[in-house]
Amino acid sequence: MTPEAPAFLLQIDIWEMVGRGGPLTIAVLAILILFSVFSWAIIFAKWNVLRTARSADRRFLRAFRKATGLDAVMVASEQFKPAPLVSVFEFGYEEIHRQVQARGSVTNKISLERSLQLGTSEELTKLERNMSWLATTASVSPFIGLFGTVLGIIRAFQELGMQGSASLRAVGPGIADALIATAVGLAAAIPAAIFYNQFSHNIREIGSRMDDFSLEFLNMAERSFGE
Repeated sequence: MTPEAPAFLLQIDIWEMVGRGGPLTIAVLAILILFSVFSWAIIFAKWNVLRTARSADRRFLRAFRKATGLDAVMVASEQFKPAPLVSVFEFGYEEIHRQVQARGSVTNKISLERSLQLGTSEELTKLERNMSWLATTASVSPFIGLFGTVLGIIRAFQELGMQGSASLRAVGPGIADALIATAVGLAAAIPAAIFYNQFSHNIREIGSRMDDFSLEFLNMAERSFGE
């Protein structure tokens, strides 16, 4: 480094450093990049799904509370289809319809509660889809990056031994190249961990809202078909 080129102004050619890493290191970096790309695709898709679900839930819940009966809610529910609460409502409404057709009233409240629970479980399963990929990326990527770094350092010391020099100038570039794998691993893991925790919190909130809605549904069913 010359006096005219301060350290913070040095241009680092990342691609050149990666090219010096060897086939194994390049393979590790390719795996980490794939993990990162898939994770970001899931993050954007999941963010949109959860945002839409929360908004539709709020609108459907307002319509449900203003409705005079379950039949009126069923008619209006078509416009709130993205809402997880709509699916829970439909499970409950279909169970009520079956009981009313068979016996003329709602006589098995336990069966109705189970239907609502099934609707909640189905919606939570949909919302949690692909979340395991974010968890895997967050937990595994740093270790894959560390593995690539270890391979790079081993290679750097092998080259150092062949050169017969122990100076920092000789070993530094090889170690710097190897550390790229750790940096890429962390770059893949950190966003995945952040969004996994955030999305998990959002899904738990939606799940709690569905549980509360089930109680409101049971109350309306009792008012409409109670003995």
